[in-house]
Amino acid sequence: MIDKFMTAGEAVDKFIQDGDQIALGGFTVNRNPMTIAREIIRQGKKKLYLVVHSQGQAMELLIGAGCVQRVELAYGGVARFAPTGYRFKKAFLEKRIEVEDYSNYQMTLRFMAGAMGLPFVATTSGLCSDIVRLSGFSAECRGQGKVPAHKLKVIDDPLDENGGQVVILPPLNPDVTLIHVQYAGDDGTCRIEGLTFADIEQAKAAKKVIVTCEEVVPREFIRREPDRNCLAPFMVDAIVLAPYGAHPTACHQFYDYDPMHLNMFKTMAPDDDRFQDYLHQWVYPFESQEDYLAKVGIRDLLTIRANPALGYAAGLDRR
Repeated sequence: MIDKFMTAGEAVDKFIQDGDQIALGGFTVNRNPMTIAREIIRQGKKKLYLVVHSQGQAMELLIGAGCVQRVELAYGGVARFAPTGYRFKKAFLEKRIEVEDYSNYQMTLRFMAGAMGLPFVATTSGLCSDIVRLSGFSAECRGQGKVPAHKLKVIDDPLDENGGQVVILPPLNPDVTLIHVQYAGDDGTCRIEGLTFADIEQAKAAKKVIVTCEEVVPREFIRREPDRNCLAPFMVDAIVLAPYGAHPTACHQFYDYDPMHLNMFKTMAPDDDRFQDYLHQWVYPFESQEDYLAKVGIRDLLTIRANPALGYAAGLDRR
């Protein structure tokens, strides 16, 4: 297992190539794989194809930095700090990225279908909606690379004698899935505390999986309650120790989201020049996670530290 433990720089260099389809774990302001997202930007990866459930800050940075060509998603925003992501919206309106939208449930089903090796998955979710009626990807890209030949299809339900219909969705098998977890055992077993969102399905569906974690713990500890574990060692290709690796988003039981940082980002993200200033202040200068945390500062880190009994920072000023 020792060869799976590496730095963020080593993991990105080894497993992420230009043009790869990348799944991002987490949900809006929760457990975004921020350490790896910043490293992708620093290494200048391009033409990435993001497939996400409901993503926030990591997707915002990757799109804003020009790393992304195409996105399939259910939602892209940073909760109340940006109900629709500023860089995401701007790139879409300026036609610098192509976007295809599904529902949250549909995206989860697609990852699940990919994890199960299914050729498609059927659901009644989305019937008679604009998700079924409209397509965002250009006809020219259909069937090219990992782009599905069809967004979806509506067909007669073969098991319904009364003439019902179902939506047929294509599976997702990303080249790489990026997730942030609370614990990784020294044997490679991974544990997510709290809501898992679509992270487990994303990891199981992917060809390669990069995990960042708050702590590396002995295998004796991680195996003590095996029902709480999420990913077995053989499912993981790289493990990066990254305390506060989801900052400025939250990591349940370790720290809350950082409203001061996200409010600062909110003021800088809409303007191209100010967003570049943000990248030069908060992304490009750092060779390690420790350097990034030194920039954040101990006072801010203590402010968002979670109450272990509650899992979040009680009394945090979230305005």
